[in-house]
Amino acid sequence: MGLTFTEFFKMKKILYILSSAALFTACDSRTYEEISDQTPITVTVKYNSEVKSIVDNNCIGCHSTGSFKPLTTYTDVKNNIDGILDRIQRPNGDPGKMPQGGSLSQTQINTFIKWKADGLAEN
Repeated sequence: MGLTFTEFFKMKKILYILSSAALFTACDSRTYEEISDQTPITVTVKYNSEVKSIVDNNCIGCHSTGSFKPLTTYTDVKNNIDGILDRIQRPNGDPGKMPQGGSLSQTQINTFIKWKADGLAEN
């Protein structure tokens, strides 16, 4: 009717192995950005809907109106796209990498690349 001592420990061992396997496969330390970075951007990227928020959140702190290289308007960003692409794609540790002291996610970088490829549309 009940399990014998040996059967109980065999079941416990099997349960332990299955639990460990489930735990190891469920634990993944990658972030959402790292997992989703390889997803191609299939929509047309536009400045106002995709690019502006990246610039506002990552660039305006240093590149505001009156700075050496302001990036506060569509025209500013459009006219500097090649320099922006160069700077945001530099390796970590490069003194010219932007944003200073940080890095954009690959998805954000891909957004700039796709925006240029799509013709730098504003709206």
